[in-house]
Amino acid sequence: MLPLEGYKILEPPANYQPIRTPARKLLATPTPLGTPLYNIPEENRGQQFDVPKELPGGLPLMKPEDYQYFGTLLNEEEEEQLSPEEQKERKIMKLLLKVKNGTPPQRKTALRQLTDKAREFGAGPLFNKILPLLMQPTLEDQERHLLVKVIDRVLYKLDELVRPFVHKILVVIEPLLIDEDYYARVEGREIISNLSKAAGLATMIAAMRPDIDNIDEYVRNTTARAFSVVASALGIPALLPFLKAVCQSKKSWQARHTGIKIVQQIAILMGCAVLPHLKSLVEIIEHGLNDENQKVRTITALSLAALAESAAPYGIESFDSVLKPLWKGIRSHRGKVLAAFLKAIGFIIPLMDALYASYYTKEVMQVLIREFQSPDEEMKKIVLKVVKQCVSTEGVEADYIRNDILPEFFRHFWVRRMALDRRNYKQLVETTVEMANKVGVADIVGRIVEDLKDESEPYRRMVMETIEKVVANLGASDIDARLEELLIDGILYAFQEQTSDDANVMLNGFGAVVNALGQRVKPYLPQICGTIKWRLNNKSAKVRQQAA
Repeated sequence: MLPLEGYKILEPPANYQPIRTPARKLLATPTPLGTPLYNIPEENRGQQFDVPKELPGGLPLMKPEDYQYFGTLLNEEEEEQLSPEEQKERKIMKLLLKVKNGTPPQRKTALRQLTDKAREFGAGPLFNKILPLLMQPTLEDQERHLLVKVIDRVLYKLDELVRPFVHKILVVIEPLLIDEDYYARVEGREIISNLSKAAGLATMIAAMRPDIDNIDEYVRNTTARAFSVVASALGIPALLPFLKAVCQSKKSWQARHTGIKIVQQIAILMGCAVLPHLKSLVEIIEHGLNDENQKVRTITALSLAALAESAAPYGIESFDSVLKPLWKGIRSHRGKVLAAFLKAIGFIIPLMDALYASYYTKEVMQVLIREFQSPDEEMKKIVLKVVKQCVSTEGVEADYIRNDILPEFFRHFWVRRMALDRRNYKQLVETTVEMANKVGVADIVGRIVEDLKDESEPYRRMVMETIEKVVANLGASDIDARLEELLIDGILYAFQEQTSDDANVMLNGFGAVVNALGQRVKPYLPQICGTIKWRLNNKSAKVRQQAA
């Protein structure tokens, strides 16, 4: 590799002895001072690698992840030598292990003992053992459910003794309120409700107050949900003075945002139970529509939407004070704020009398038609929902929908891309069916019947589902001969070209149209039978079954 010129090979020193044995190479590194071998330091982490299969005292088997919590139970130390406090902790750990890993009879007995002796054990030792277990990342759903059950039972017994541990319990339980699993959310709400009754409003507010203006949005979100549970447990009037103070906080927008979010969560959680307090709740948050912070304006509009949805079909008089800022807002805002304002108006319009609903629908429809062309998926969903709500409101005439809304609606929304997003797909079908209820079958089916022959199968399926629901609701009396012919032809094409295994939509649509047409289907029987016969000869067993 080196060039021949300019370099010279030197003789090694006379005393140089090269290492030729691989073992010596591995054992030592030739450095001037000598390097000692490295040993991994021993560290006691409470890990047990030689756990006996049978645990003393008839305890259930431990899982590997349980050793760091219940490892001390394996020590065959005489219990008499332990102090009374240590004996109490050991007893609690044994009972918790039986609840977590035991057989149903063991679990039942242990749960009863923990409940009956809760005051004897004391809040401190109990929660110091239960809460770390609940924070364990490897906890299974069933185990979490059992430990939550322990806390729930213990709260009843401890009553006011839980007050010093309210914050610790909330830290562990609040994440359950936003869990994916519905039953976990219900359990979380139940525990916070019982905790509120045991500890009282003052203690709950004192424990959660620092989290209201926390920088972390996750903490604020879970706190708002927890406060809504407290309101449902102790009554909305008890919380109103606190909410008013928080929503008008001048120190931080985070506090205002969380306060208004609490109102939204109360509406979502309690439903029509907000009606007696609706005016007070609207007054507490109405100033947020003009707040300097964009996020506060957005959450205020969403909270008003939640309140209107919960109060429906009553309570329009409570929203009088927010109509003007909402109308001003939809003309000045864009993006997410506009979407939230539109959502609020969409839920308030159905509460109005027919005359006012008609007037406000025409006003808001100008903005909605402009937003039909928005590329934002979230905006599309909200626009579709608001259009559905406005169209279904009494006082909105069919001619107005037919002339002013339908052309732009079909041009922007009835496109292939809408069939690919499940939520948009569902909302579009519902909105179109609602329009058909006002303008009739022919106007809607006539606009989409040609799309039954579209090359995109998901789009054909969406068209078929809409036609099926429209025809099932309204019949086929206003379908003329030409539209009837196009409809049968399109359905047969869609049924014939269908390749996916899920044929329920196509079959349901086929059935709904045939039932609606009744005797009028006779001229098309040869075509229908021919298509079904062709499907019966298909190689796929599933396709043959559908045809049969």
